[in-house]
Amino acid sequence: MKLFSASTILLAATIASTSHAFAPSISSPSSLHQKSVSTSTSLFSSDSSSSSFAENAITIASSISSLAGQTVVVKYGGNAMTTPELATLFCQDVATLQKLGLRIVVVHGGGPMINAMLEKVGVESRFEGGMRVSTEEVVDVAAMVLSGTVNKNISSGISQAGGRALGLSGRDDALLQCEKLWGGSEDDKIDLGNVGQVKVVNTDLINQLLDAGISPVIAPIGMGCKGQEDESVVYNINADVAAGRIAGELKAARVLFLTDIAGVLDKEMTLLKSLSCDDIDDLIGDETITGGMIPKVTYATDAVKLGVQGAFITDGRVPHALLNEILAGGENGLGSGEGGTVVTL
Repeated sequence: MKLFSASTILLAATIASTSHAFAPSISSPSSLHQKSVSTSTSLFSSDSSSSSFAENAITIASSISSLAGQTVVVKYGGNAMTTPELATLFCQDVATLQKLGLRIVVVHGGGPMINAMLEKVGVESRFEGGMRVSTEEVVDVAAMVLSGTVNKNISSGISQAGGRALGLSGRDDALLQCEKLWGGSEDDKIDLGNVGQVKVVNTDLINQLLDAGISPVIAPIGMGCKGQEDESVVYNINADVAAGRIAGELKAARVLFLTDIAGVLDKEMTLLKSLSCDDIDDLIGDETITGGMIPKVTYATDAVKLGVQGAFITDGRVPHALLNEILAGGENGLGSGEGGTVVTL
């Protein structure tokens, strides 16, 4: 299944708004949506376009039928967050999927915004093994940025697009309880400061919000585990790790990691559209997957092993990446085949 066109995306939004009378229509459409409105009347102008429209409608209906009422967790970051147009389209995607009956949880990052604020306030930071070394000062800034402006911009954007969203951090109602995470190896540990490894997820809170038709928008700032000496400690959590753990604890149907890459590539730089956990182990072993790609696929395999039906490493630079990968897969739900890599057991 190829990536959906703007006109087909409009079809999904139309199905959503007509199938749930209570849902408001998407507001403030982008230029892309304005273009789709002007061309949608030509969908039936020829046999070929009519056939394509019908095929896409059948695919969307099959996807909705298989996923309605199920939970999808999305890790949102990278260019999809920092590019204004893509950010608007992401919020529209979440609102549309809500109206189609899916339960959407958003876990977001915000590295570039944290970096900008750290520089502004004169706090130095560094990375070890892909993790930000988080002193108390760094965590204070990260919490301010992630739980404040970034989180509220996303939840507000989803609401403005016609959906319902509530911004939270992992400290709210003990949503994400953590232990201190050490870097390096067992024999040569690296102190990463207040970087947290999620041990407990308050799934009751998340499900209560989802049952009410509200998408939780979660900033990856956590607390120590209840009853432990570090309960009051504020932890910075890698957003990919948080999303994978939340998806696993919820037994989500899907988890999508929106990234700045096309997906997993082979040594000839060809996209590998579908991989099993065993395939990934083999690709790491023969050094097809190396460097910074290893943690990305590890987050995906960890989520699948926790019970998620499919983990998507998705190119967030593609407009409507979320909507395409959820709706273009049809009944089998394996994505568009062009927007990234799907990882399954």
